[in-house]
Amino acid sequence: MTSKWWPLVAVCMGAFMLLMQAGAVAVALPGMAGDLGATFSSLQWVLDGYALALAALLLGAGSLADLVGRRRTYVAGLALFALACLACGLAPSIGLLVAASVAQGVGAAIMFATTMALLNSTYKGRDRGVAFGVWGAVNGAAAGAGVLLGGAVTEHGNWRAVFLVNVPLAIAAIALTLAVLAESRDPRAGRVDVSGTATFTLAAGALTYALIRAGEYGWADGAALAWAAAGLVALAVFVFLQARGGNAMLDLSLFRSPRFVGIMIAAMALGVSAFGYLAYTSLWLQSLLGLGAAGAGLVLLPLSGIAFVAALVAGPYLHRADPRLLVGGGMLLIGAGALAQAVLDAGSGWAALLPGLSLTGLGVGVCSPAMSSAAMGAVAPERGGMAAGALNTFRQLGQAFGVAVLGSVFRAAAEGRMAGRLADPAGATDLLASGQAGLLPAGPAREAFAGGLNAAYLVAGVGGLVAGVLVLVLRSRTRERKPVYGAAG
Repeated sequence: MTSKWWPLVAVCMGAFMLLMQAGAVAVALPGMAGDLGATFSSLQWVLDGYALALAALLLGAGSLADLVGRRRTYVAGLALFALACLACGLAPSIGLLVAASVAQGVGAAIMFATTMALLNSTYKGRDRGVAFGVWGAVNGAAAGAGVLLGGAVTEHGNWRAVFLVNVPLAIAAIALTLAVLAESRDPRAGRVDVSGTATFTLAAGALTYALIRAGEYGWADGAALAWAAAGLVALAVFVFLQARGGNAMLDLSLFRSPRFVGIMIAAMALGVSAFGYLAYTSLWLQSLLGLGAAGAGLVLLPLSGIAFVAALVAGPYLHRADPRLLVGGGMLLIGAGALAQAVLDAGSGWAALLPGLSLTGLGVGVCSPAMSSAAMGAVAPERGGMAAGALNTFRQLGQAFGVAVLGSVFRAAAEGRMAGRLADPAGATDLLASGQAGLLPAGPAREAFAGGLNAAYLVAGVGGLVAGVLVLVLRSRTRERKPVYGAAG
């Protein structure tokens, strides 16, 4: 490898770690619950604490990097991510694990917000295209590596290794970054939009908490309604602050393009319809079918594996197609794949999921590479950077909301089927989460949890189909730009 590619290696190391984490944690959840006595809701927060912090801080972290220096910000993100991974791996309680996961998400946001800018400032011409292509491929491979790594280390070691393995990798990435990457910043950068970042974070966190609490206690619960109201108020304040312009981190004029709105809906739906149910599928595979973490990781691999292969094979031909058609068509495939998984019953085995997971993976492979070009092509050329930042934020936010929404759907449907058959349906859900579903009557448990998954798949599938249709029918009033694949993640 020539010396000019070492900066690419440094950037890809950080991106790989942060994108791998969600898949690794999803298959390690039963081990965490068994060791720490975690409930179903607290396990949702291990995933959502990370995803929410990542989504909420992406735009603000990008502005900070432009102001104080991208290499400096990237190294700070790596350091925080490493410390948070260490804290996760040593956490003695579920509460501390959730808190450390939030800190991990903050570090991930700081890293992710700087990766594209670092590559853009380091490489020019054809080298830049190669760098972005490799970066995109690494991002695609990270999800598949996550479920395999999480399954392997949990099965043959301990769930704590899912986090601790990142510590030496992050240290190596810091050393390499300091050695091979030059500092860069934007001389035109203004101050960071602190008020916008704070209100957006509050809105996302409050709404997610409301969804998770409602799944546990029902929407008649006063606290769930209060948190939902607080989240909506914070969202209204955020929109008001951004509409005032000035130093806003999100230009709301982007949403004047119906086509851009459709792409943002698809970006959020991608997280819900393709990935929001994977943690609950993993619980079913491990607790009800007894596959173990490694087995669950292998069953889930077709989604990310086929997505990676499809994107790799289709990549050379993507420039010939309208990215809107690719995104819309991909979302239709994702929705169909989720619906194809909603066929479980008490006697179903893991093979029943494979056709749907494969179809979803194909949709992700078609949709994801085109999504950035579709977003930037829907707005004026000078707003391309902001459009890419908004896209990444909506994608991560969709994953956070997906875990909360589909978890609530799964829990309500499963516990509804156990009502009258078991004395404590809520306790049965917690036994599933901790890998102790064997303590429940086999027939009712398998029937109830299969029904819960079917309900989650149905919601995910309908969401994917609706998003796909919206992308295809919403047309922009902005003159389209020529697609530039690989220019943004």
